[in-house]
Amino acid sequence: MTMIVQSQVKNRLLRRFPEDAFELLARCLEPVDLRVNHPLVLPHKPIEHVCFIESGLASMVAESADGKSVEIRHIGREGIAGYPVVLGVNQTPNKTFMQVPGFGLQVATEEFAPILEHSEVRQLLLRYVHTCELQLAHSALAAAKFNMHQRLARWLLMCHDRIDGNDLPLTHEFLALMLGVRRAGVTDELHILEGMHAIKSTRGNVRITDRNKLIEIAGGCYGVPEQEYERLIETPPPPVLPVHLNGNRHHHTL
Repeated sequence: MTMIVQSQVKNRLLRRFPEDAFELLARCLEPVDLRVNHPLVLPHKPIEHVCFIESGLASMVAESADGKSVEIRHIGREGIAGYPVVLGVNQTPNKTFMQVPGFGLQVATEEFAPILEHSEVRQLLLRYVHTCELQLAHSALAAAKFNMHQRLARWLLMCHDRIDGNDLPLTHEFLALMLGVRRAGVTDELHILEGMHAIKSTRGNVRITDRNKLIEIAGGCYGVPEQEYERLIETPPPPVLPVHLNGNRHHHTL
């Protein structure tokens, strides 16, 4: 079995793991091809694996008792599928599956649990969960206070953040699931963004032609969760240095 090297992984959380914790986890990580519709978390079923996504795009979907469904967040190389286990939850009503095929590194939940006892890992992953909750909050804000083409611009930017290149292999069905609207409504909104020269839409693909324009269109419904992720995950914590005050040893951060 080839050992997984931390400097070579693409998952942004794994790259932030402390070296000693990553070495322990690497022994348990299993490479896995993630095809379209590959299930990562099944509703009301035990979460058997946690998957660090290296490429591709997963969707977390909420479904009502009468079968209505909507996508509530994306998961790409910035995160993990199965993150409720970080909170001590072994199952969830939501489902998570691949919308854009890719590759991942998965670990059995029982093998992942001891890694969570590492204080720095637990802090990192709890911060990640916080950014997930913030993303959900801003999805609710977008749905309540922003118009449809602004919401579509936001979702496209979020996909663009997680997929290499400017071509997003997204079907109209997927976009309809993201926005919670009918497919015909998606076509109309795509035409609006095309008319603003932000994207070029073809069958099964959306090309981002002007990301800055897309950010301008999305307005205030995009950016806050992304900035929080950068602050909490990508920015190293300040060093803790010992100081002596009145003969007592204290610690402070720079």
